[in-house]
Amino acid sequence: MKDKIIFYLKFIIIFSSFLLILFEITSFASTPKLVSKLEDAFQNIEDWILKLATPAAAVAVGTGIFMKKFSFGDEERIRTGKKIIRNSLFSYAFILAIDLILAAIKSLI
Repeated sequence: MKDKIIFYLKFIIIFSSFLLILFEITSFASTPKLVSKLEDAFQNIEDWILKLATPAAAVAVGTGIFMKKFSFGDEERIRTGKKIIRNSLFSYAFILAIDLILAAIKSLI
């Protein structure tokens, strides 16, 4: 009888310690709260940059078009207008490409 009680006590202690170790391992395997908060913060920043990039590019292109239109033959203003249009479209495409590249990297990880 005493041997059975000792056996059951040992079994309970070993089984409970196994469960505690298992729960500790799974809790460390999950993403820590700080990392998930940082990921959310960076995602919010990325969303805001994309939201602000579209109107900023539209304003820059509009400014370049108006500068070209109202240059009244001044070659320097025509070149400046073309540069503004080209650079704003390039910058907007670069911002969109960065978003695609980051999404591809996230899907690989």
